[in-house]
This record gives sequence, C-alpha cells and structure tokens, in this order.
Amino acid sequence: MNATLAWQEICKNLAPDLQAACKQTPVSGNPAALLAQLDAAQPEWPFHYRLNRGGWYRLGGVVDAEGKRLSDSLETWAEAALKTHDGDLALLLEALEKTPLYATRLTGSTHYLISHTGDAPADFLQLEIEELQETRSHRLGEGEPNSLNDLIDPLGVKPDPHPLGRPVYCFRRLAHIGALLERMAAQSPETPPILRLLADWQASSAGHASAFSNHWLIALREYLDRYQQTQYRAQPIAVLSGRPPEFSLSQGANGLKLQSALQAFDRETGYPFAWFFHMLTTKAAPHWIAQTVVEDALNGFAYLPQRDVDIVRNWLHRPYTV
Repeated sequence: MNATLAWQEICKNLAPDLQAACKQTPVSGNPAALLAQLDAAQPEWPFHYRLNRGGWYRLGGVVDAEGKRLSDSLETWAEAALKTHDGDLALLLEALEKTPLYATRLTGSTHYLISHTGDAPADFLQLEIEELQETRSHRLGEGEPNSLNDLIDPLGVKPDPHPLGRPVYCFRRLAHIGALLERMAAQSPETPPILRLLADWQASSAGHASAFSNHWLIALREYLDRYQQTQYRAQPIAVLSGRPPEFSLSQGANGLKLQSALQAFDRETGYPFAWFFHMLTTKAAPHWIAQTVVEDALNGFAYLPQRDVDIVRNWLHRPYTV
C-alpha cells in the first residue's frame, strides 16, 4: 500500500472515534473540552487547535408551527411537496397558507485542528469540526415565491432567529494534507500552485523557522467533474487572530525603508519571509515588492537571505498565486 492510500485508511479508521467524541462534547465556547475529548478518543494523534471560521449557514429541514420536525432536508421535502401538488407551485402555496410550515437553517462555524505527522510542510492531519445551531428560518411561502428555489431560500426575507435545540459539534472531515495534495497533483499535468507554495515554504527562511501548519491551514473543496470523479481544490488560510498586517509603503520605496517595512510585517505575522506568502495569498503585501527586493540584492543591498532572494527571483520568472 502506498503512502497516500495508507493515510486514507488511517483517516477512515479514525473518523468513527472522532465523530463519537464530537457528539459527546457539549458546546461551551471553550475548545479545551473538545480537545480533551478528542485526545481521549484517539491518543496516538494529539490535535492542536488552530482557527475558527464562522458566519456561514446552510439549509436545514422543515418544522410545523409547534416545532415538530417533518423533514431533515428542506430541498427533498420541497421537491416531494411540489410533486404531490402535480407540479403546480400555486396549489402548494395555497396549502401552505392553510397549514403554515417553517424552513430551518443551520448557522455555524468551522473549527480547524491539526496533528503533525512529519517534517515536510504538508505532513499533518487536518481535522474540521462544525459547530452548528439550528434555527427557524422563514415561513414557507413567504416573500411571494415564483419558483421552487424562491420557496426554499427566498431573497429579502429576514430569518426568524428562534433556536431549535442547543448548538452541537459535528465531525466534518479528516484529511492528511500531504496525501490529499498528492492526489491533486495526479489530476493535472502541471504542478498545482499550492504545491509550489509548499515547496517555496520548505526552501525559505519561513520553513527553516517554523512548521507550515503553525501559520496556515488548507481550505478544501470537493466537486465532481464531468466524468463524475471526485476532484479537490485547496486554498491556504492564514492562521491569524484578525486581518493580516497592513503594508504601508507605496511602490517606489526600496533600500532601508523597504527592509524596515518587511521586517515589521514579518515580526507582526510571527515568522520570517511572511510577506512573500501573504503576497501570494491574502494580497496583504503588493507584488511590486518582489521586483524591488531582487533589484536591491543585485545592487549589493542584500537584506534577505540568499535562499529567499532565489525564491523571489524564481517567482518573478514563473509567477503564480494561490
């Protein structure tokens, strides 16, 4: 069995214990209890908390006026209800006027945790756990819907924030990032930008100073291609308590001023050469810096280690963004 398949099997075997740990842990607002439960469930791979991303929601189910659940899937219910009314939306809306029903939505955030598995930048397990709160969303038929999509998720209709039960933790995904990126690389004849970024990290001052997963996570998205094969997209996420530092200098600055600004950016971010990776991802550092630092080095003012200058020069010859 190759390494990629081995890690897939490990993740598959760990998933049931992690799912159980999530169900057994009450949401308290403090991830320490969740971490303790995860470590107890599988002590071989200790997880470290990295980041929480929230502000999203997805469609839930259907409940009646008393809160009794009629379906866990709003979309499935709506398609079946329209079918029972011979595909006539007007008839369905008349029925909903007589017997009010309510859609629900799941508002949530995603907790990201990692467990180191090796020394390479992508050698880590990434665990995603959702914190979900189901609320009553809107009365079905509200907003004068003209289509099934309008009925399911109407525009301009203010959701009812009435909660339905307590928030819960739900296991979302466990992936070995290195193994998953190897699968991504096999999908395309060209090296994906995310793999170029990881190679640059390993060769740079950043990689010599700290592990990639101490400062970055990978947002994963799965989709089916036209052959119904699962494909992946990967986007780096900076582990920051807020927004990236602001880079205050304008194009044309160089020398000591630029050196000072880059050092300040790296110091605030927490590792050397941070500006380069934020230039490729968050755009917090502008692209003109790359040309200028190489010109400064050629003119004898080398304030970056040579390995970092080489990475910037290679990027100028073959640029990429992630």
